[in-house]
Amino acid sequence: MDERNLRDEIHVEFPAEPADIRSYAPLKLAYLGDAVFEIIIRTLIVEHVGGPVKNLHRRSSEFVNAGAQARLAAEMLEELSEDELAVYRHGRNAKASSVAKNADIHDYRNATGLEALFGYLYLMGQTGRAVELLKHAMDKLGMEV
Repeated sequence: MDERNLRDEIHVEFPAEPADIRSYAPLKLAYLGDAVFEIIIRTLIVEHVGGPVKNLHRRSSEFVNAGAQARLAAEMLEELSEDELAVYRHGRNAKASSVAKNADIHDYRNATGLEALFGYLYLMGQTGRAVELLKHAMDKLGMEV
């Protein structure tokens, strides 16, 4: 069986020139990483939470917000490699043109760092590493789906 990741599958039908992922702007990585983080959380929610879609959305919102992502990021830091930590820091320190209306600026920046990291891991074909880091952080915080 062929073991391609989603990015590889996308490029089968939509070929792209190889790019140096490390040259991507941190907010571009965060943009993608936001979706990666959300698909991981939504997958967990769909597989573990019953009831109508309203319940699924409410439960996923407990994870997909700046405060929760900032707490998760803080628990991941000690597990990050030097490259991963550099990506996280670039994302955290990027100057966004706006901040979510219900988010503390520090939480928002740390959440952006986490999203940049998840975007980077996705593009590197390391989504398993993203899931591993998320599991580690959730366990440390006692968070369950």
